[in-house]
Amino acid sequence: MTEKIVLSAWIMWGLAGIIVTVFVLPFLVKRIERDLEIFLFVMGLSAVTISQLWSKHLVYEALVEPIKISVAVLVAGLLFRYVRDRIRSTISKVIRQIGVKWVFFLVVVLLGVMSSAITAIIASLVLVELVTGMKFDKKTETNFVVIACFSIGLGAALTPIGEPLSTIAISKLKGPPFNADFWFLVKLLGLYILPGILVLGFLATFIRPKISEKTTLAEDRPEIVKDIFIRAGKVYLFVMALIFLGKGFKPIIDAYVVQMSAKGLYWLNIVSAILDNATLTAAEITPKMDIGHIRAILMGLLVSGGMLIPGNIPNIIAAGKLNIPSRAWARLGIPLGLILMLGYFLAVFWI
Repeated sequence: MTEKIVLSAWIMWGLAGIIVTVFVLPFLVKRIERDLEIFLFVMGLSAVTISQLWSKHLVYEALVEPIKISVAVLVAGLLFRYVRDRIRSTISKVIRQIGVKWVFFLVVVLLGVMSSAITAIIASLVLVELVTGMKFDKKTETNFVVIACFSIGLGAALTPIGEPLSTIAISKLKGPPFNADFWFLVKLLGLYILPGILVLGFLATFIRPKISEKTTLAEDRPEIVKDIFIRAGKVYLFVMALIFLGKGFKPIIDAYVVQMSAKGLYWLNIVSAILDNATLTAAEITPKMDIGHIRAILMGLLVSGGMLIPGNIPNIIAAGKLNIPSRAWARLGIPLGLILMLGYFLAVFWI
């Protein structure tokens, strides 16, 4: 009995060290932030090893589960490559025809809703092309990108192909008692996410654009076919890493996280602002939770994930390709995220 207690303590301390490492290093070390997939993969392998939870089923799940979203990213990326120039060339014409406010509103809402079908990655690439075709000053375009990425991050969670967070959530809940299917997250979160996307679209209409040819944002370089395949491979490795992390963190989840109140979990997940929200989904979600806990976890992660650049995939892609610095993102991302967190807290727990 004593040996078992000591072993359990070593497991807990080892996993705690991995959690701290995963939280801190991507925020402090640029190389790790750039190669986040490899870093998380190594951390996932380490977590499963420390927890002594290796099995054939886990390996099979880690190899198979990432396929759907990776293929979706690859196919959509290849198709998108042939229409991206048309997107960029027509945006200025559309702005002249219907006005800036309506363009901002429609882009935020449509990308938010469509991201669950075309993936958050493709939606963010479309956003990059649209912004590159605009001729506003950097502040205007940065504010627009931040709001749009909040919308994309929310909408992409509605299906398991939208983003890694939803892929991981469905993977972890597909068995009893929830038996989560393709539409599980639509039923669970749609009532909260869709109105939120409309609110973000409405908020975008308050941006006061300033025309500028010299200080406008522009993507770093054109995308080639090789980039598309590399991105699909990174997504595959990323989702695989998160599956390993989710399994490896199971002892801590069972011992501590499951015991927290839904309200506590909601505000705890504000840390998603500095760590990709899919990582936390992998660490926290378990079928042992009730549906209220799961909803609180996911809404907290989805909203706070838009506050800073490392928080989710759309932020990382858009900020990276448009060279948006962390400070410029946080100037709007943090206050907007806190307001949304408070609003959703009231909606989830009191309405």
